[in-house]
Parts: sequence; structure tokens; C-alpha cells
Amino acid sequence: MHLTDTEVLGYHVYGGELGELTSLGKMIINTLNGHSYSVAKRDSVFRRALHDSDILLPDGEAVVLGAKMLHGSSIRKIAGYDICIHLLKELNSKGGSCFFLGAQLKTLQLIKNRLKKEYPNVNVGVYSPPYVSEFSTGDTKLMCNVVNMFEPDVLFVGMTAPKQEKWVHINKDKLNAKVICSIGAVFDFYAGTKERPADWMINYKLEWFGRFLKEPKRMFHRYFISSPVIFVDMMLQKMNLRDFSSEEMVIQKVVQSNKNEMGTAADLNFNAHYEMLAQKMDSKKPKRKSKIDNRDEKTEETQVDKNLS
Repeated sequence: MHLTDTEVLGYHVYGGELGELTSLGKMIINTLNGHSYSVAKRDSVFRRALHDSDILLPDGEAVVLGAKMLHGSSIRKIAGYDICIHLLKELNSKGGSCFFLGAQLKTLQLIKNRLKKEYPNVNVGVYSPPYVSEFSTGDTKLMCNVVNMFEPDVLFVGMTAPKQEKWVHINKDKLNAKVICSIGAVFDFYAGTKERPADWMINYKLEWFGRFLKEPKRMFHRYFISSPVIFVDMMLQKMNLRDFSSEEMVIQKVVQSNKNEMGTAADLNFNAHYEMLAQKMDSKKPKRKSKIDNRDEKTEETQVDKNLS
């Protein structure tokens, strides 16, 4: 499903208003910004998860600029926090339910306490998964079971990108939730364990700078090394030196071909499956005229204490 959207460097990004995202049935909602774009260039699983989103929100001014610069499309930034609040308001008006999967027990309890005050008509469930780099089959089964017992209208996943998007992509057919939304740091923002930049910074398109000022060591790589990659690619496409839209179409055809040959990732070892997939994709990618060296980045994750059933 692609509602009103625009294409940015091969990605179909949502171009409508936030208010239009209501009662649309089962869907996967993800976000795209400069950093996630850069990470997806070297992570085929993450790239596939973003492409398979029913709604891919422009969660970054770089993506908004790309739509304008490359296609003349005027779209608005919609952050993970924005979609979270929007969905909570809708649930509250209808007496719906939501489930928060991820983060520490303390964070989840703070979220529940705030929700009781601000959205009293929303039935809320929470679960804190184990703090591991990769979930075992048993971990995933338990996480899915806990969510499915609750049967939420909306499932919010907060395990940081790209881990959360990849996990949802692999397990979406096992989850009994109408809307699944990966929102990462929003868990901490809503709980109050981390402060979102001031409204004036957000309004002046400086949210990224506000986050950098609060956590300069952690955010330096994201904003000054990883995120600039999207600007380089936009310039290359604008000058007709590269066509990322066509390249992504070729890559996704290869991905679908491999998917048909190898079956679903759930039936195979996660790492082995995607290492093989990435190798096949690399061998069939169009030759590039330029090369950008992207350094590996440690995935940022929130520390988790123990499970809350």
C-alpha cells in the first residue's frame, strides 16, 4: 500500500498530511531520515524493510529537501513522535488499545503512568524484551505471544533502528496488531527519560542540532558522518551522475527473486540468509561511477532490565 507519496532516491515516502493517516486497516509504518538512508545502503535487510513499509514517513529535513530538490514535491516532515501522538489521540477517541514493545521496565512504567493521565481511554500493554544483539527463536516467540495475547490496535516498537524495523519485517505476519509502528527514541521522549529538543528548534528545522547538543558524543557520527551521505547522493542524482531510483528498482527485483528462491527468513538462520542475499545483490548491482566510503556504525540500543509480562 502506498498512499499519497513521492519518490526520494528510490524510496516511496509519504507525502500526505498526518491527519489522513487514520483507520486505514493493517499496515506497517516506518520512518526515513538521512541516517537511516545511509545505514540502509549497507544493510540489505534494513533496506528491504523500509521498501516494504506500507507507510514510510519523511522523518528528516534531508528527505523533505530531497523530494523538493529532485521532483519539486512539497512534503512535510513527520517524526516518529508525531505519528505516535497522532495514533494515541485516535485510540483515545475510540477507546482503542496499544502495546509498547521495547525499552527498560522503568521507561515502560513511566509511559504507562503518563498515558493514564493524557489518554485515559486507551488500554495499554507493555513488554521489555531481553537486551541482546540478536533475539533467539525463543525470545521472538515469547515477544509475539505476549503481543498477540493483548491483540492491540497499534503496536509501538522501540528497539532502535535498524534492529526494530528488521525484527518487524521478519515477524510481521506473526503479530496480531492492526498497525505496527517502529518509533525508537520516542519511548524515551514520551517517558521523559530523554528530553526532545524545544519546539522552536523543531519549527526552525533544527531538531537534529538540538539532539546533537544534548548528546554530542553519541550523535556526532550520526549527524556529521552518516547523514551527509544522503546529500551527496541527491547531488549526484541532480547532476545526472547517478540514478538511484533505477538502481533501487533493480536491487529490489533481485531481492524478490532471492526471496522466491530461498523462502521466508523465518524458516532460515537470520544471519546466514541475509549474508547470502547481500552477496547475490552485490553481484547484480549496476556498476557505479563513484564510491562513497561509509564507516560501520555501532547500533545504539536502550539497556533493558528484565521482562515485564
